[in-house]
Amino acid sequence: MIEKTIEVERMEHVISVFGSFDQNLRIIETELGVKVLDRDDKIHICGEAEDVMLAEKTISSLLNLAAKGEQIDAQNVRYILKLVSEGKESKIQELGGDVVCITAKGKPIKPKTLGQKQYCEAIEQNTITLGIGPAGTGKTYLAVAAAVAAFRAEKVNRIILTRPAVEAGERLGFLPGDLQSKVDPYLRPLYDALFDMLGADTYQKYLERGNIEVAPLAYMRGRTLDDSFIILDEAQNTSREQMKMFLTRIGFGSKVVITGDITQIDLPEDKVSGLKIAMKVLEGIDDIAICKLTGADVVRHQLVQRIIEAYEVYDKKNPAEPAKRQPPKRYKKG
Repeated sequence: MIEKTIEVERMEHVISVFGSFDQNLRIIETELGVKVLDRDDKIHICGEAEDVMLAEKTISSLLNLAAKGEQIDAQNVRYILKLVSEGKESKIQELGGDVVCITAKGKPIKPKTLGQKQYCEAIEQNTITLGIGPAGTGKTYLAVAAAVAAFRAEKVNRIILTRPAVEAGERLGFLPGDLQSKVDPYLRPLYDALFDMLGADTYQKYLERGNIEVAPLAYMRGRTLDDSFIILDEAQNTSREQMKMFLTRIGFGSKVVITGDITQIDLPEDKVSGLKIAMKVLEGIDDIAICKLTGADVVRHQLVQRIIEAYEVYDKKNPAEPAKRQPPKRYKKG
């Protein structure tokens, strides 16, 4: 058993790192098997030598993030713990400070992981960015934040959000109402992100002016989209032809972000995802970035990350067999 101490400059940073009722501290103590106390403007860490070293690096990194004005929550703590345990603590200093957009309620939208940071940088630096990763990695939300930021800065004149109208394993049948009512269920995640960034009233104003357009992918055919920020969501559900059609819509002064999760393809089993093909076709082309987010970049509830990891382990042990096509039925004459 050994003890290490960390000098503390500002106690408010310690309060931020420890969390409400020391909930963040409990995560560190449980994960590393150490005991952490704060007294006399110092943090004292007791435990086995290796565990104490990891706890010291974790707490120091979290204090640095708090000093940058970052809000520390359980997700931050678990992510920093993971980076430290993998020997990547030197990269932690890259986190924090980058604001993509300010929401209608004044909340700053920032990348929370290294993968998200690389994704946001790729969007900023490239004309076309593919963001591929599991649920909860912020692919769509950060893309919409970047679109709103570009629109506010007058870098683009329009925001166009689109996705293929493919049901997630269910058949909903014919939906009632006009065209907008029929496509709304498919586009709801995009609406939610826009409402968050702009507020409902501002969103409605820009929608009526034509500055914002939310439409199914089928309505992109035959158009040339200049001075626009275009987001194609759920791209894993596009066909090869749809993806090629979409990619050739881009005009001058436009930026495109394509998001998708190749582990959640809802196409018929005999169809190949247009996103999978695009990842191979577009690799290595200048001004096109392909960002692959992982389970480590999940910023939803911690259970989402565990569920994704569990499915990855299961899929490795039980590789899916290719779907067998049923032979056509033959009917006897007469």
